[in-house]
Amino acid sequence: MSVLAVLCAEPAGWRHGYGIARDTGLKSGSLYPILIRLADRGLVEARWEEEQPAGRPRRHLYRLTPDGLARAEAALAEQAPPPHRRATVAGRRRAASEGA
Repeated sequence: MSVLAVLCAEPAGWRHGYGIARDTGLKSGSLYPILIRLADRGLVEARWEEEQPAGRPRRHLYRLTPDGLARAEAALAEQAPPPHRRATVAGRRRAASEGA
């Protein structure tokens, strides 16, 4: 799952980097440069947690800006196969599992 897809899943919610990394499968060395580039382009906003929970440092939180959400939704829509293609793929999978 892409960083944009993870952030689009809860567009109003703040996500911390560890959770985004877990959901995308990206290592921190790949994820944080992506988040920084998205923030530099005004597509993601970032802030620190307001409270520091006992036993761990505050986390840096991220969410899409309104412009970032619009662009992310457009980019994800372009990546999705057309509906007839999805149906064909699903039909092939069903046929393969029935034949097994």
